[in-house]
Amino acid sequence: MKRIIYIIVMLPVLLFSQEKITGKILDAYDKTQEIGLAGANVYWQGKEVGTVTDIDGNFSLSYKPEYRKLIISYVGFKTDTLTVNAPKKIKHWLQPSDNLDAVMVKSRKQTTAKSYYKSANVINVSSAELLKAACCNLSESFETNPSIDVNFADAMTGTRQIKMLGLTSPYILIATENIPSIRGASQAYGLSFIPGTWVESIQITKGAGSVVNGFESIAGQINAELVKPSTDDKLFVNLYGASSERLELNTHINTKVSDKWHTGLYVHGNTHNGAHDVNDDGFLDMPKFNQINLMNRWQYTDTEKGFVSFVNLKFLNDEKQMGELDFNPETDKLTTNNWGGEIDTKRYEISAKFGYVNPEIPWQSIGVQTAFSSHKQDSYFGLNTYDITHNSLYANAIYNSIISDSRHKIKTGISYTYDHYDEFVNAGALDADFERTENSVGAFFEYSFDNLELFNLTAGVRVDHHNLLGEFITPRVHARYSPWSKSAFRASFGRGKRSANIFTENQQLFSTSRQINILDTGGSVYGLDPEIAWNYGVSYLQDFNLFGRKADITLDYYKTDFKNQIVVDWETPTEINFYNLDGKSFANSFQAELNYNVFEHVDLRMAYKFYDVKTDYNSGRLERPLTPKHRFFANIGYETEHNETKLDFWKFDTTFNWLSDQRYANTSANPTQYQLPERTPTVATLNAQITRVFSPKFEVYLGGENITNLRQSNPILGAEDPFGANFDSTFVYGPIFGSMYYAGLRFKLR
Repeated sequence: MKRIIYIIVMLPVLLFSQEKITGKILDAYDKTQEIGLAGANVYWQGKEVGTVTDIDGNFSLSYKPEYRKLIISYVGFKTDTLTVNAPKKIKHWLQPSDNLDAVMVKSRKQTTAKSYYKSANVINVSSAELLKAACCNLSESFETNPSIDVNFADAMTGTRQIKMLGLTSPYILIATENIPSIRGASQAYGLSFIPGTWVESIQITKGAGSVVNGFESIAGQINAELVKPSTDDKLFVNLYGASSERLELNTHINTKVSDKWHTGLYVHGNTHNGAHDVNDDGFLDMPKFNQINLMNRWQYTDTEKGFVSFVNLKFLNDEKQMGELDFNPETDKLTTNNWGGEIDTKRYEISAKFGYVNPEIPWQSIGVQTAFSSHKQDSYFGLNTYDITHNSLYANAIYNSIISDSRHKIKTGISYTYDHYDEFVNAGALDADFERTENSVGAFFEYSFDNLELFNLTAGVRVDHHNLLGEFITPRVHARYSPWSKSAFRASFGRGKRSANIFTENQQLFSTSRQINILDTGGSVYGLDPEIAWNYGVSYLQDFNLFGRKADITLDYYKTDFKNQIVVDWETPTEINFYNLDGKSFANSFQAELNYNVFEHVDLRMAYKFYDVKTDYNSGRLERPLTPKHRFFANIGYETEHNETKLDFWKFDTTFNWLSDQRYANTSANPTQYQLPERTPTVATLNAQITRVFSPKFEVYLGGENITNLRQSNPILGAEDPFGANFDSTFVYGPIFGSMYYAGLRFKLR
């Protein structure tokens, strides 16, 4: 183990013991701006040694005394030849060519973009895309994205659960600015703890992610980049109100403290105290809640010396009340007077990022990430109690550089994770404390080859030592091949490993009368073994013109194959069983997506998805419950004409979702009145939003969710006898509340 880590850490030192020349290629059209030319060719005459400049025009190239003539070429510029007698730093301006005709290119930046050049299958969602829906928090930010499925986890808590590649969020590494954040105790409700207005962009990576971010991801990664105090509005106010009686206020205040320091104070508050029971089952259709969320963010930037850093301080207080309409916590808590529950969460976070880029050697950089969080949840559900305290520490140090030239990049470093869990569960016959400490230390190495025109490869490996999971290796590989213009064939594979937090990840079980059984096999966490899975994927992206308008199509197929999984077995009606996989469990996902600029200012996105998700339960191989096999998605957006002189305009956006029928968990052993059919009905929902932009400073919006007023009529099984043996609120396949309309305004000062 020590020898492997030593080799990984020392490898860069061995690779950089050769002479190089470095430099920057610039556009001579305006020398005062020093505009770097990205993608310029730099190579030695008569030698098969060359490179291309990076996004800022920088390059690095190996040097030998026999190399004399350096050729620099770029489309639209005159090719130059330089004589080099010794390794040195070069700054060279290329002159624009006089032989090209002038062409005016007019385009509009896409709100959701896919790279043709990255080796990984990454979808970048901008803040403009997030504004197409209310996006009150991160869990509500994926309604217009077909790669992420969103549904309610149960009929009590109003929690939105996301899925990727047919797997739920515990199998997705969810990070904030590349620091893992939604994990452990925050897994169930953590997406609602990140306000949508704090998010600058979201990067969605399908399949195995980078080894730099850890070993836990299996289905993919979601990274939320937060707004920066130096670029965010000096003042931003977002006020939101909904027909469900939900109110929300977001305020950003950003200040420039000095030439190098910026700070921002971000305040989010939302409240809902309305009592709604549209389906007349005696239970609230959505919980009552109050949340206050604060963040103080500091940014330090010194471009001359190459330093940048961020420090975030966060505090969250979230309170939810659910249950019967007549439930009163003061008189009915943990009694059989009326069924009800409360979830009170307090969370503290501090995180810091530090980066250094050597101004003299710009391809070398060092980054350090650290984060500490303390999460405390006190909750009860009817007669069941669940409390959890989770303290977590994360640290990651990354070194970036190149080998020989900028086509060959490396990342290497070490990471450390500490988690302490203290859980109390009192549910039926189970009355126990579960306490454990997990810590892991690991080293990683990632190599990337970038030939932007043809081929990219990213291959990484990490070695980790975990006090409960032991020592293990995590390999991950991504490759891209582009045989013709505007195309990208991608392939990836990778391994993931994690310890399942069976209670906090499945908190909906407490809103049932099921008995909890853990089939202990002597494993290290709850008596169970760690989850291990391999993910394999291929995708094809092609840009083309259709009737003279820009379009692109994406086809992808991913397979997740579990070597071990903690099976969450709902197939026995009065029980929930947790046990290690004995047999096979897999998730196959196929998606076809079309993006098309139908007319000027009109964009259409359509997607079809097919899932084949099955697990070997004790009762046999079954389709995963409440997972539709087929899904159709369509989104159309329109903006009226606007430019530098016309600043007021309209925006219209509509999203349609159709889900095929889904399998219910088995209820055949229930009394007749508590039995459900084998499969659910199909689900079709329509969302729409209209935004009026009066100026860059002020806009108002009006929208509706589930405009077709689709409702699941009986989402709670046994609602008339909530303390009986057949009470269950987890059979949720669609909306419960029905149509919901909202309005809001945004005001900003630059």
